[in-house]
Amino acid sequence: MSPKNKLTPQQQEELIQTIKIRFEKNPTRHENLKWENVQKKLESNPEKLWSLHEMEKTEGEPDVVGYDEKSDEYLFFDCSAESPKGRRSLCYDRKALDSRKENKPANSAIDLANEIGIEILNEEQYRELQKLGNFDLKTSSWVKTPEDIRKLGGAIFCDKRYNTIFLYHNGAESYYAARGFRGFLKV
Repeated sequence: MSPKNKLTPQQQEELIQTIKIRFEKNPTRHENLKWENVQKKLESNPEKLWSLHEMEKTEGEPDVVGYDEKSDEYLFFDCSAESPKGRRSLCYDRKALDSRKENKPANSAIDLANEIGIEILNEEQYRELQKLGNFDLKTSSWVKTPEDIRKLGGAIFCDKRYNTIFLYHNGAESYYAARGFRGFLKV
């Protein structure tokens, strides 16, 4: 882990406290999970704390949404009400970014997810997230696009309107102020 991807002890403590408060405020997102176990896992994985910090810094409001017994990992999703503000106005991936001749966005969703050390939600994960609350009622979020769609120049995104989750398509090079992406991290 490079020094730039490392949090100070104070930053680690503040982040863990922020996540604890969110965990306690939203018990329906992680029924049957104990905070003490999550905290131990976080404290023993400082490299993952940096990624969670970046999720928090870009206003994703990461929270625990599950536990994988097989891998002994907790699953964190971005749980901000709308697509994270610090991750909007991005095209889908590097290929899309490179294809734009003018008015390029600052980055792509896939590149930024890689920089942060997280993965972009797929459609199934997005639908699971929506079972935990109402998300993206005014914004939309890129989701992992199947390769056959991407090869043809497209990318997919989701949102929730009229109490329904919608899956849409767009050119991968498109970007909008109200579209970002949601990520996940296993710790």
